[in-house]
Amino acid sequence: MTKYKIIANPISGRGDGGRHIPDIEEAFRKSGLDFSLVRTEYPGHAVKLTQQAVAEGYDYVIASGGDGTANDVINGLMLAKKAGLGKAAMGVITVGRGNDFAFSMGIPAGWQACCKLIAEDLKREIDIGLVTGGDFPEGRYFGNGVGIGFDAVVGFIAVKLKPLSGFLSYLVAALETIFIYYKAPLVKIVLDGAETITQPSLMVSVMNGRRLGGGFMLAPNGLADDNEFDLNIVQQASKFENLLLMLRYIQGKQAGHPKIRLCQAKKVSVTALEGVLPVHADGETFCKEGSSLEIEIFPRQIVLISVAPEKVL
Repeated sequence: MTKYKIIANPISGRGDGGRHIPDIEEAFRKSGLDFSLVRTEYPGHAVKLTQQAVAEGYDYVIASGGDGTANDVINGLMLAKKAGLGKAAMGVITVGRGNDFAFSMGIPAGWQACCKLIAEDLKREIDIGLVTGGDFPEGRYFGNGVGIGFDAVVGFIAVKLKPLSGFLSYLVAALETIFIYYKAPLVKIVLDGAETITQPSLMVSVMNGRRLGGGFMLAPNGLADDNEFDLNIVQQASKFENLLLMLRYIQGKQAGHPKIRLCQAKKVSVTALEGVLPVHADGETFCKEGSSLEIEIFPRQIVLISVAPEKVL
């Protein structure tokens, strides 16, 4: 019988992750699924729990939490495969703040809809990225995107806005960031080893998914199974221009703006020639003062339960 391991983050979504554990367990029982559930106890715990679940022969590992929990499960699955422990498919139950990975991959909002989707068992294969450098010289896998510069600082600030959650926390953080992070570092960006861009860049977003920050459409037409990153490279801009750009990103209408370059690549390197690189991967802090990064995409690495129509298995 197919076995499911649910890895639940009890503090995700300001505690929603813990409050809905009994509901999620009951939904799995009603669907007749063979499952066990374990709670995470510290940051990064889900990486180890995922590797253990794969080694124990579980067919699915379900990330019940937000983007951080999903990212940990992705890393656990990739590391388990790399170590020869085996493979497992992935599911997501959205009880976090932003849930950008889930949105980008066609996974519905709300634990009820997610449990129903898991029981229906529609699957697709998705690409996975690897970013190396900063605080992770060994590399960190990601499913949705890497943000360098402005959007990374937004994420750092949003985490501190305890009374707020979801898109509102990121929106307030973005408004605050406009006034504290406006001097773009001089960076060298190399695309697929062939094209070099050297300029002050306020933001470099390398997307496998579509959305970050709970509502900013960095790659509105992005596909997670096309073996290409979608990049947003934003030049130095004034505070007022940054405000207008933020509104464009909420609408997903940044294409054609003279300060923004949109392109695709499989491999990206970013080096700070002046200044430093604050970086996040799937919303999780990667480094606050990095100097160089290497980012690469690997096609069709994880089987994911998803309603997205592309490449349904």
